[in-house]
Order: sequence, then C-alpha cells, then structure tokens
Amino acid sequence: MTDLPALSFVDTDIEALSGAEGAVAVILGPDGSMDRAARRADRQSKGALKRLAGSAVWEKTKDGQAQVLSFPAGMAAGRLIVVRLPKACDALTARRAGAAIAKAAQAGQPLRIEVAGHRHAAEIVYGAALRAYGFTAHKTSDEAQNGGAVPSAITVSANDAAALKEKAAPLLAVASGVFLTRDLINEPANILTTTAFAERLMRLQDLGVKVEVLDEPELEKLGMRTLLAVGQGSRSPSKVVVMQWQGGGDEAPVALVGKGVVFDTGGISLKPAAGMEDMTMDMGGAGVVAGAMHAVAARKARANVVGLVGLVENMPSGEATRPGDVVRSMKGDTVEIINTDAEGRLVLADVLWYAQERFKPRGMVNLATLTGAIIIGLGHHRAGVFSNDDAICNAFLKAAEAEAEGAWRMPLGPEYDRQLKSRIADIANVGGRPAGSITAAQFLQRFVKKETPWIHLDIAGVALVKEETDFAPAGATGWGVRALDRLIRDGYEG
Repeated sequence: MTDLPALSFVDTDIEALSGAEGAVAVILGPDGSMDRAARRADRQSKGALKRLAGSAVWEKTKDGQAQVLSFPAGMAAGRLIVVRLPKACDALTARRAGAAIAKAAQAGQPLRIEVAGHRHAAEIVYGAALRAYGFTAHKTSDEAQNGGAVPSAITVSANDAAALKEKAAPLLAVASGVFLTRDLINEPANILTTTAFAERLMRLQDLGVKVEVLDEPELEKLGMRTLLAVGQGSRSPSKVVVMQWQGGGDEAPVALVGKGVVFDTGGISLKPAAGMEDMTMDMGGAGVVAGAMHAVAARKARANVVGLVGLVENMPSGEATRPGDVVRSMKGDTVEIINTDAEGRLVLADVLWYAQERFKPRGMVNLATLTGAIIIGLGHHRAGVFSNDDAICNAFLKAAEAEAEGAWRMPLGPEYDRQLKSRIADIANVGGRPAGSITAAQFLQRFVKKETPWIHLDIAGVALVKEETDFAPAGATGWGVRALDRLIRDGYEG
C-alpha cells in the first residue's frame, strides 16, 4: 500500500526557515496580511511576498490557490510556496490550500508548511496529505523510486504542534483509507487478481477488522448463483470478502457493499478493444468499501460497520455464461442474462441479499462502476445516487457536499420495471438503452428488502479520471471514502 508522506509536527521556529531545504510554504492573506513565519520569509526573500501581494497575479489568485517563487533570495529552499488563505475561510478552502501546496512542492524533496495558528490548520494538513499521492509501484526510473511526483517528507510547523497533531490524526486516518482505494483501483488486473485482492483485505485485521473470505464452495452452498455466473468463465476463483468493524456496541451495523470485478472484458458480450484497458477499475466499488473500512478502523470509529465485496473476473471462455442463460439468485428470483456485460448487478444482487439476511443492517450503501449511462448523464463530476429512503439519501448527499465529492440524486420508480421484463424468467438483467443507469438501479432494488434504508451509488464516472482533481493526480480518485466516513461519523456514531 502507498503510505502517506512522512509527516512530522514541530512548534513554530522562524529561525529554521532560512535553512529549510526543498520547499517552504507560507500563508498570505488576500490583503497581503502575514503571520510571523510569512513575515520572516518576506524579510529573507528581500520583500518578495510584499511584491507578490501587490501584483496583478495575486489579485487573480483565488482563495486556496498557491503561487510559487523559485529560488528565493536568502533561503536554502528551491521553492517558496505562497498560498492565499483568509483567516476566516471555511474548512474546504483550507483543505484545497493544503492540496495546492502539495501539488506545488518539489518531487522527492522535503516540504515545510508554516500554518502558525490558523483555525483550519488540520484541514490544511489533510489536503496536503490527500494530494501527496503517486502510484509508482510499477515504475522503474530513479525518479519514481525516489517518490515520484510527491514530496519526500512533510514538516508542519504550528504554534501548538502537539494539539495540531492530535486534531489531524483522524483526518489522516481517512486519508490512508483514500490511498488504499486509489492503490486498489490503479492496480493492473494481472497483479490484483481476485485472490490477491482478498489477501490485501486480510491486512485490515491489523487495524482490528474481522475479515472472512468466502470461497466458491461456500458461495455455491449459499446459493450465490448470479455472482458465480459472472466469474465462471475465468480461471480466477470468485470470492466474497466480509469485513466487520465493531466499534459501536450491540446496535445493527451499517453495511457497505461493493462490486469487485477485477477485470471486465464483457464476457461473451465482448466489449470493444478501445478503452478496454480501463476495465481494471471495474472493481472500484469494492475498492471504495475497502478504503472506507480502513478509514473507520484506523480512526477507531464508534460505530458498527460491515463491508462486503464480491470479487470476480468477467472473461470469455468455453465455460462462460452465455446471453440467454437463466440463473437463480440467492433470493430465489430467476434472472435471464441478456447481456453478459451487465454483470455488476448480478454480483451485487447476491451480496446485497446476503448482507441483509446475515446482518440485518440499519442502513445499506452499495457502490459500483455500474453503467456507462451514468457518465452520459453526469459526466466525470458526480456519482449517481439512487435510494429508497429520503433520510439516508439526504444524509449522504449532505456528507458528499461537505467533502466536495460530487453526487446527484437520480429517480427510481416502478414504471422502469417494465423494461426489465423477461419472457422466460422473473427478470432480465438489462432494460435497453433508455434510462440505462436507472433500470440498473431498479434491478438492484429488487434485491433490497422494504425495511432496509438503501443507497446505490453508480461511480462509473468518478472512480478513475483522466485529469487531475483538486485532491488527486490523474487516475484513481478514491471518491466516496471521505463521504462514507462522514456519513458514518455524523449519522451512526454514538
């Protein structure tokens, strides 16, 4: 797993500024106001900060953004990063400021951030940690071996370093969960097989998570035939991994359920070759569940949370499921598989039912890179949110907004069921092109009990992106870990 950058917290020492190597970051108010560290950096650099504050460049700089002064006079640092941040900003702007600092830092070099006594100093640290990520596991260059595009270490200088370290600790625990999710989604499928995925999840035991791996014989016994149908064409064995965090006493848990298709060729309904390499991210829902479980365990959440992921590989072979096959789900409903490339809903159908039968959750959220249709509707900025319960849905939307993770509620309704009718089975697994993301959600809802508050998150557009975001480089974003952690923290912790 990619580790967070080495972080240390020290009390403010403006005498150390001149000798700090790599990059030094200071805060400058929109009006040019400076704290002690910024004033010292200004003196060391012969008034460079004052000149910047009076420039047109600074006038155009937005709150939370940074400007870089290269090779500042009188300082050992190669870069002086100046972030524009009001004292009375909100937490999200402070987080963006931290991310801007990390992005502007020198790769493979140390970074020193002077936060003084800023009221959102912990958020600055959080943003810097989130952005200081690089996936270099398969790079062999010297640059990659030395840390890639991220700083080698981060020193945070604050008026009360001990208090800041304590306040930042739970945020950094969540950031470590985000890193786990990014690593899993970025990994190629020949490395992250179903077996390797399950083995990585076993490591959560080190944080106090109880982990069980259900293999094919047990899945057969449980009747998870729709899940097994997806993976039967692959040599990689299908698995369900169950992760339990017991932090909240005797109450029923919140259940997180993830689609974990480690590679999706489409099966017999083969996908076009162009872009198929991106289907290494089709386990994105399971990746987010893994990261969220890591986050709640690492910060010792006072809640009961169970994560369940269905791990399969969808491959064409002489043993693969055919279009037109009929399979009976664990629930007992029969499904006509019209299109083997609509496989994620088959995986989730059985795992959702199992989660409810075994754990009787007080709330359930499933995540899946489920449909291309959601990308057509919402692009790469928002996930699709479907729910049978306004209370849990509104709570999630509030959490996602607070964490700047884009989400938009989509409709459900019995009128869409007509598109899923099958001539020979209880239901078909696809409903045609119209409303494709909605009919997929409607299919899933069939496997949700009426008494279970439930959310389906279609994350096909947000799990992995081609361009960098505020808090992540191009590639896997870790979308959803922060929002789910906040949902649990605000709504389910005692």
